[in-house]
Amino acid sequence: MENSEKKLPRTENGNELADLKIKISPELYRAFQRCTWVIVNETGRGQLEIMDEMVRDFLVKHGC
Repeated sequence: MENSEKKLPRTENGNELADLKIKISPELYRAFQRCTWVIVNETGRGQLEIMDEMVRDFLVKHGC
């Protein structure tokens, strides 16, 4: 199956998602995982939705 034919995962809101691979320190990785877990458990929202929001917030913060 071609990349263009693959079905992309979606958030609970129906937004399509793509993979983003970044290289970070193990400490940041653990902090990110812990933070998303806390937000998911406090809000009941899905992990994919939280990840999407965190990247969006980062881009807005940096004017991208």
